[in-house]
Amino acid sequence: MTTATHTFPSPPPLVAEQGLCAAQWGMVAFLVSEVAFFSTLIVTYVTFLGQDTVGPTPAEALSLPLVIGTTICLVSSSVLIHGAQLAIEHGRQRLFSFLWAGTIALGIAFLVGTAVEWRELIVDHQLTIGRNLFGTTYYTLVGFHGLHVTGGVIAMTVVLGLALSRNVTRDNCISAQLVAWYWHFVDVVWIVVFLVVYVGGRGGGL
Repeated sequence: MTTATHTFPSPPPLVAEQGLCAAQWGMVAFLVSEVAFFSTLIVTYVTFLGQDTVGPTPAEALSLPLVIGTTICLVSSSVLIHGAQLAIEHGRQRLFSFLWAGTIALGIAFLVGTAVEWRELIVDHQLTIGRNLFGTTYYTLVGFHGLHVTGGVIAMTVVLGLALSRNVTRDNCISAQLVAWYWHFVDVVWIVVFLVVYVGGRGGGL
């Protein structure tokens, strides 16, 4: 009598799941905290909007043409930094540096436009941070965003310097990726601020 033997197929090898690295998780956690921070500032701005007894009001002080220009600069910078990311992933080092530098230039243009706007608000409309509730909440919200843009420009400048010295490559581009995530976040926050402050808020209320 022969004993039949049965063979069973071996299980497929386990494949490690692809997930975020520690640095990426750290950036995600940081951005989540920033969402809470800016949400608080925006809610505060909306809460006190239209409750002033002295001017100027948003409709009297805020100028849309200038802000539309700075907004175009910031949104365009997101397009450039995305292109830079694609370039470095394909090993196109020079294109990455060119697009990254363009992103920095647009970020600086946004900051210059904000400085011009604030000068007009202070000189032409006498709107200071202590003038009224609008001034206090406006400068706090837009000022903190401008501070974040400044931080992003500094971080991008550091990454550009590393890229020019060949320390940011296709195989070592995590720093560029994290800064790009941050920059996209700053751009999205500005779109919300633009809609709340300069579009919906100019009538004195939302």
